[in-house]
Amino acid sequence: MSIEIKISLNEGLYLKEPQDSKLGRNIIRHSILMIDEYGFESFTFKKLAQEINSTEASIYRYFENKHLLLLFLVNWYWQWVNYLIEINIRNIDDPKRKLQIIIHSFVSASKENPSMDYVNESKLHSIVISEGMKAYHTKEVDKENSKGFFKSYKELAKSVSNVISEINPNFKYPFTLATNLFEMSNNQIYFANHLPKLTDISIKNDEANEVEEMLNYFAERLLA
Repeated sequence: MSIEIKISLNEGLYLKEPQDSKLGRNIIRHSILMIDEYGFESFTFKKLAQEINSTEASIYRYFENKHLLLLFLVNWYWQWVNYLIEINIRNIDDPKRKLQIIIHSFVSASKENPSMDYVNESKLHSIVISEGMKAYHTKEVDKENSKGFFKSYKELAKSVSNVISEINPNFKYPFTLATNLFEMSNNQIYFANHLPKLTDISIKNDEANEVEEMLNYFAERLLA
């Protein structure tokens, strides 16, 4: 029997917690599917309302605008990855093994989880790859940061950087390596599928396994 999991996020991201109601979960489910299919620019609350047989006003009761909805989805994914890391490295003492598990969690977090029937992790992962930077590469990033909107990403980076420092306490850039490992796990898959001249990863092979091997290669040599 699966255990229902609720990802807790900054309350400033929403007006009403969407995970607590049928309509809210429907908004999450279909916004993921529509943004993945059409792209963030083409996605609107009007189109979403038509898709779920509701009204724009109902959606606005949950999210002030579509930017905050995107921020909610990206934060959800960051928090989901951090949750997987906490579960997967529990009771593991060897920090090198911890980092290998973390890297595997980065790559495998997109696998669909039956306990989250309103979140398609695979399609959400695609959104994080293709649209995620739009959540924080904005003019409002400093203001939103002051509200704690990127706390989930910071917690994820801190979890990984702590393990990096366990492996090599003298390594000068644990946070930089932590964020780069995560971003590389996403960007290299995107490059393999769309801009293959920018990566050595090939979609002809199992790109997820290749990315995992690549990240371990960089991490092992940088922390030796």
